[in-house]
Amino acid sequence: MMKKALILVLILVLVSTVLTGCMAHRVPDRDEPAGILSGIWHGWIAPIALVWSIFDPDVTIYEAYNGGWWYNFGFYMAIISGFGGLSLSRKRKKDN
Repeated sequence: MMKKALILVLILVLVSTVLTGCMAHRVPDRDEPAGILSGIWHGWIAPIALVWSIFDPDVTIYEAYNGGWWYNFGFYMAIISGFGGLSLSRKRKKDN
């Protein structure tokens, strides 16, 4: 049991380390603002970016220079899907 817990913790640390290299902070490119795919990615890593921003004020969870509505839509969809709220159908419990 202890070995499984150690492996799980190591995997979690590895994934967190890899994802912190993909934070939303970047030098704005005026030719290409962040679009829907960037919004989805930033939504997925927002919880990690939020914790990371405590230690590094240069890290943000939201790209300031974005494409507008489509970026916001992608960001929002990624955030709510992370909490299980994007399901298009619900399963009913069967009464036995």
